[in-house]
Amino acid sequence: MASEDSLLDSVEEMDDFSDSGSDYEATLKATKRRKPALPASRPPKRPRHKAALSVSSPRSSPIPTPPGPSLQQQQPSRRTSRQASPTPVTRVNEGNRGISAENIYDAVRSGKSAMVTVVDEWLDSYKQSREAGLLVLINFIVQSCGCKGVVSREMLDSMQNAEIIGTLTKEFNEDSVNYPLCTPGPQLRRFKAGLCEFVRVLVRSCRNSLIYDEYLFPSLLALLTGLSDSQVRAFRHTSTLMAMKLMTGLVEVAVLVSVQLQTTQRQYDMENSKGAHDRAPGRLEELQATISELQENREEISSMMNGTFRGVFVHRYRDRLPDIRATCIEELGMWLKTDPEDFLNDGCLKYLGWTLHDKQSPVRLQCVRALQGLYQEKEFIGRLELFSSRFKERMLSMVQDKDPEVAVEMVNLLLLIQQRTEEGLSEEECAHIYPLVYASNRALASVAGVFLFNKLKSVIASDNQENDKSETAAFFQILISFYIQSEFHEHGAYLVDSLWGVARSELGHWETMTAMLLQEAGLMYEEEGALIELMMCAIRQAAQATPPVGRTQGRKILGMKDKKVQEQDRRRITTHFIPLLPQLLAKYSADAGKVSLLLKAPLYFSLEMYSSIPRLEKHLDLLLSQVCGIMEKHTEVTVLEACANLVGTLCADRYTFSSRAHMAFSQLMDGLTECLNAYLSDLVQCTADDDDVYSAATALKRIAALSSAKDPTGWKLFDSCLELLKSGMESRELDKELMVSALKSAAFYLMWAKVNAVNSTPAEGELKRLKKEMRSFCKVCEMCLSLNQTEIRDQAFELLCDLLLLYSTSSARFEPALQTLVHLPSDSLRSEMAAFLLDYVFSDTEDDELDAECEEALKITLLQRKRNQLAGYCKLVIYGVLDLTAATNVFKHYSKYFKDFGDIIKETVSKSKLINPVQSAKAVCLSLQQLFSEMLTEDHSRQDLGEIRDLAKRLAMSFGIDLKRARKPLVALHTEGVRFAFRDPPEGEEQQSNVAFLEILSEFSFKLLRQDRAVLAVLLKSECPTAALSWPSVRMYQRSLEGRSTAKAREQEEGGDAGSSHITPVAKRKRTTAQGSAASTVRGSWLDSISIHSSIPTPALTSTVQRQTAKQLASRATESDIGSGLTEPEPESEDEFSLGSSMRKVKPIKQRRLSSSQTGPSSTQQDLNSHLTLLSLIEDDNEEGGEEPEIEDYESDSDHESEYTLPSTRHTSASVLDELFD
Repeated sequence: MASEDSLLDSVEEMDDFSDSGSDYEATLKATKRRKPALPASRPPKRPRHKAALSVSSPRSSPIPTPPGPSLQQQQPSRRTSRQASPTPVTRVNEGNRGISAENIYDAVRSGKSAMVTVVDEWLDSYKQSREAGLLVLINFIVQSCGCKGVVSREMLDSMQNAEIIGTLTKEFNEDSVNYPLCTPGPQLRRFKAGLCEFVRVLVRSCRNSLIYDEYLFPSLLALLTGLSDSQVRAFRHTSTLMAMKLMTGLVEVAVLVSVQLQTTQRQYDMENSKGAHDRAPGRLEELQATISELQENREEISSMMNGTFRGVFVHRYRDRLPDIRATCIEELGMWLKTDPEDFLNDGCLKYLGWTLHDKQSPVRLQCVRALQGLYQEKEFIGRLELFSSRFKERMLSMVQDKDPEVAVEMVNLLLLIQQRTEEGLSEEECAHIYPLVYASNRALASVAGVFLFNKLKSVIASDNQENDKSETAAFFQILISFYIQSEFHEHGAYLVDSLWGVARSELGHWETMTAMLLQEAGLMYEEEGALIELMMCAIRQAAQATPPVGRTQGRKILGMKDKKVQEQDRRRITTHFIPLLPQLLAKYSADAGKVSLLLKAPLYFSLEMYSSIPRLEKHLDLLLSQVCGIMEKHTEVTVLEACANLVGTLCADRYTFSSRAHMAFSQLMDGLTECLNAYLSDLVQCTADDDDVYSAATALKRIAALSSAKDPTGWKLFDSCLELLKSGMESRELDKELMVSALKSAAFYLMWAKVNAVNSTPAEGELKRLKKEMRSFCKVCEMCLSLNQTEIRDQAFELLCDLLLLYSTSSARFEPALQTLVHLPSDSLRSEMAAFLLDYVFSDTEDDELDAECEEALKITLLQRKRNQLAGYCKLVIYGVLDLTAATNVFKHYSKYFKDFGDIIKETVSKSKLINPVQSAKAVCLSLQQLFSEMLTEDHSRQDLGEIRDLAKRLAMSFGIDLKRARKPLVALHTEGVRFAFRDPPEGEEQQSNVAFLEILSEFSFKLLRQDRAVLAVLLKSECPTAALSWPSVRMYQRSLEGRSTAKAREQEEGGDAGSSHITPVAKRKRTTAQGSAASTVRGSWLDSISIHSSIPTPALTSTVQRQTAKQLASRATESDIGSGLTEPEPESEDEFSLGSSMRKVKPIKQRRLSSSQTGPSSTQQDLNSHLTLLSLIEDDNEEGGEEPEIEDYESDSDHESEYTLPSTRHTSASVLDELFD
């Protein structure tokens, strides 16, 4: 980047003029402040055509040049001391009987008035008296800033702009930091839109006359330029917005005048080319006069544009307030597009390039949108070549912007560059955008899909010139290649969703996809798998019309039109795939991955069409036979689960063909049961060989899969499965597949039996038999929990959680006849389940074993399994199967395993409080007591005590903010804790070993009410031995019960009178007077006493730029000149606005610089400093609570791996869990 010194200058070299503006501002102020003479003695107006002679070029560019020495000497011109108005000013417009400032403000704020009418009414009053009309407009601007001060006629005639602004600053309302442009809610949008509309209509109404009167707009722009340099944010923000909108209006007028000038010039040339006898008399002179007037008008506008650009824009585009920077960049984009002859050059484009690095996303967003407007115009592309080459790298990195909206607009901008420019983007550059189709943000993924689709279409167009392949087939061929190369094979649904908005017709071309799959020598093996996955994702997208998991911010309700389109798509899918699906299943029946995907297709069909359309009935039998054949052929879990889902759908009673499906799958079940019974006796007697065990295990695995979707109670398999389980446990010859399948089959039998009992009225004997079977199964599962086989152990625990919930007391609450079926876990089973939780869920042993040999995917799978097991256990607590005391096994791991299970444990804590608040609080206390006791048995580590206190802090936050509702639970918790701390120890332990538990208990004290604190203090004294009252733990708990007020009173007693001055509450600030007073002196000494008064003098009016670094502040602390400004050289550019001769020919008023003696700590200056230091609306370094954003040090997103996130259907991310209690 060293060679890029003409355009891409270092951001540290960005232009920053001094605060007192330019020559233009000084001359305007001088012109404005000249007292008007009486009408009789007013000198004649100078001829307009003379002004054109003082300008070198009629089309000068508005790019500022670096200020010269003469300009820098005028910088202190605005740093005059402020003087308050000698008398109180009321909001009265003297000498003006027309519209008032209040009328204009109310019309702008309401947004209901016709702005043209408001402006016309003000223009009428201005034409009657221009001074009074200008005063109304000035007071409207002041009121729009939220200032209570008013500019009087005397102030307008006798004060300079800096003095007026200083007076208004003292009159500013300090009660609130809000002002109209920052008021939250719809009122902000309404006021801002009304203010911009007022300025636009004002310029449009004045563009033919008053814009050239040399009084209104120069005076208005001079005031806005001064206000834009104010330290008061309200002044700076409002005036910058109005100045930028005025500039936009001036640019439009300048373009109109230029067009008129060109037209008139052509007429003049045409008239001049005629012979003398053919010319109209006086026509040539008339055209020449018109040209001269238009040139003078153009120079008049150029002068105002030049002053506004240099006096406002070059300072405020790098203001410390993001809204101001965004406004400047937004309007710059308008100027570049409206007047490319003057603005569309490297000197102006550099501001857009620099602000691409802004820290605040609204500024970057406006910058990108401004560039979009430029790249949309083909005639601008040539002028943007240098900009594109210099800033393309930055633009490519911004597709990963932290703000998704900025990233979306940047992708749109890069699409414009790809389409409009000749060179476009290279493949390496496009690779920055392609992965975004998998991003979790749907808007970003959609625009990336548009970019990808356009790229694919361009490749297809070039390929079709070489071969005759159909365009749709070519599209799928290249899309398959992209999907395979992207290596995100689990996220096909996200790719389809990204492309759905722009390529719906191509992705919904089912005929092409099935033809490509059914042809013999078409696709390679990997390409077939990719196409099947994309096809199934497209079917789901068309049938459900919902985005995949993680891409929806809220449930979108489909309209009638969308529902109609969705139903049409579903019927079209059904009609096409019903005949072809059996063929696809037959072709890919041996491939587990492909057939498991194809089996999902009927889930999206309109299955009623099987029976409503006669010609489709025969295909149902083909489908059923294919599904049965696949189940007999495969043992993979994914295939069997896909078959089970399809079986459950086809056997639903709402379909008329369900009886045929029941018959087909019953025949399959008969065959599997017969196969199992053939090996059962050998398995029970442990005489079966390996082949017999394998055959029985596969048959039982298929039975378990079918049992999840179809009622298996008719086959009476429970006793057989129970015999297998008991035999395996006794012989310890455990076949994993056989045991897991037997557990599943037996559990599904019990589940379906309970469902049947609910839906019918079984006999009492049948209910007792079912309860006996449930008891037997629980005993077997209890034995399985102690096995070393992970799969068997985990399956037994998960099935226990489901069955205990299904046979719980709450399940029979509304079915009194089913009370017989209620089964509560035995004490031994509760102990085994609690031990399982501690040994295998809240344990890192398996994770440590996986670290060395397994990849991240297996760790995530293990964590998912643990989360399911913990959730199952917590459900048992919430639904009353286990007592709340069993929740202590969960609560005490809240802090340690917060990252993995924090959301589950938090929900369990909150639900337990709804069940029984007092018992829940006691369970919380008991969990802390258990941890404390474990700590004492191991060692007396203070580090462990700190960890328990951290857990207590987290649990204390769960009691919420309604302290009255949490009153009884908290008192119960403290009571239990105090009694535990002073209970008699068992034999062999030291006395009062539990006292340190009070430190843990103190973490809950801040939630107590005052009256409860007193009760607990009495309890503490009654329980605590007298000798222990002085122990540190007891003292800490006592202080936590005393509360803030008591503790503060005690500190005051201990501190005595010496500290009274430091604890006196600070009174509200009052406005300072103009002269040094006793109040200001006292306040200054008070500031010194509390060490807040800074040694750096506060400047009276300085340009508010980005925050300075500590080094810069330290270097400036030695400066004694209070008026010194922040100056930096403006980076040079080729085209500049003309200076000097284009300005008003009025000598600026010279103002003296403050001498060294005047800058000393005089009472007047000290009063001014203290006033400006205390003024609430003046921005200091601590405003808005954080580090101020700077343009220079933008943190590039390239430091991170990737700012776009891939969607996940797994558990909650760690970052979300971390935020739950932060």
